[in-house]
Amino acid sequence: MAGGRISRRRFLGTMATAGAAFTIVPRHVLGRGFVPPSDKLNIACIGVGGRGAWNVRGVSSENLVAFCDVDDERAAETYRAFPNVPRYKDFRVMLEREGDRIDAVVISTPDHTHAVAAMMAIQMGKHVYCEKPLTRTIYEARRLAEAAREKGVVTQMGNQGHAGEGTRQIREWIEAGAIGTVREIHFWTNRPIWPQAIERPLEAYHVPPTLAWDLWLGPAPERPYHPAYVPFKWRGWWDFGTGALGDMGCHIMDAAFWTFDLRDPVRVTAETTPVFPETAPLVSRVTYEFAARGNRPALRVVWRDGNLAPPRPPQWEKDRPWPPMDSGQMFIGDEGVLIAGTYGENPRLVPESRHQEWIASAPAPRYPRSPGVYQEWIEACKNGGQAGSNFPDYAGPLTEMVLLGNLAVRVGGTIEWDAATLRVTNIEVPEEYIRPTYRSGWHL
Repeated sequence: MAGGRISRRRFLGTMATAGAAFTIVPRHVLGRGFVPPSDKLNIACIGVGGRGAWNVRGVSSENLVAFCDVDDERAAETYRAFPNVPRYKDFRVMLEREGDRIDAVVISTPDHTHAVAAMMAIQMGKHVYCEKPLTRTIYEARRLAEAAREKGVVTQMGNQGHAGEGTRQIREWIEAGAIGTVREIHFWTNRPIWPQAIERPLEAYHVPPTLAWDLWLGPAPERPYHPAYVPFKWRGWWDFGTGALGDMGCHIMDAAFWTFDLRDPVRVTAETTPVFPETAPLVSRVTYEFAARGNRPALRVVWRDGNLAPPRPPQWEKDRPWPPMDSGQMFIGDEGVLIAGTYGENPRLVPESRHQEWIASAPAPRYPRSPGVYQEWIEACKNGGQAGSNFPDYAGPLTEMVLLGNLAVRVGGTIEWDAATLRVTNIEVPEEYIRPTYRSGWHL
């Protein structure tokens, strides 16, 4: 504060932290449906091509004040749609130069850059929306959650199903006893749909003129450019992505994590096709074991990828194909089975006759409905409180649980986990798998 003045950004952040709603000009003065500029967040977006383009549109009701992307070709669609927004290639430069104009940051980069970008924004007091998985490693997830809590910023991870109707129905129906006591949960996906289980390519390529390769690498170890990594193929490489489990787990496992508080499994076991040094395997089956907690019994949770599917439940009608979808989730209770899609959508009890019987007298909604993954974050930034998939209370712990499966995959067996110390207690695991080392110039 200088000369008795305080910046709009600092004032808005203070009001959000205090949980106060603030409107400079009443909406009725300006006309029905018109949102005055003073009511809008100033948002900067890091990564605006591909998935980032969707996220830009998702927050476009607010003031978009700066864009950052390392690939002009991938970002071209967004640049054309918003020609007057300043553009950067290095998010560190953007945040330093535009910091006083920014209230919040949206991050849609590859997994390996999530943590460093989000941490810089958080340390500057910015609210943050970050794509899933929150981070590439468990240590990064823990640190982001701690930092977000310390700074009091509003955060949201982009696992959009957590804001959906289906996820709420799953929890409400299970808690109402629709399938009895649940002791087993299964997840499956058709991912990977990108190359993995491969060795590092050796061919030499020129870097495309539209791509800032060194900035794309960010904190990852240096390596030559190759089209085997970009734009979408990075997901299968451990230096950049988190494979099928990291990509889809924060979606498919979300409802179960929320319903049963699936933090800190005591044991995780991975069975896979051959494991390569630098890339995830083609097919994985990962079993999480959770001890009993409170009224919840011990749970066995099984993840399958590479088009593996769980066994057909006996209640499933014999004339219907199994599995019913490419990716999904199944809850097995003492008194029935519940199945839903990737994002918790279209939950169904099995068999169909049981579903129709249930919905005819389903309990009233118990959990508040969300205006959507973007809007609930935006409203929390403006008015206080937190979004549903905020880093400290939800997204961080969910990401840690998901990534423990990758840890078991990489070591090729069973791990026993001490969440308090972030340590595997039964075998030696390379520190890099849990807590990464960054290239010079990059830090958490």
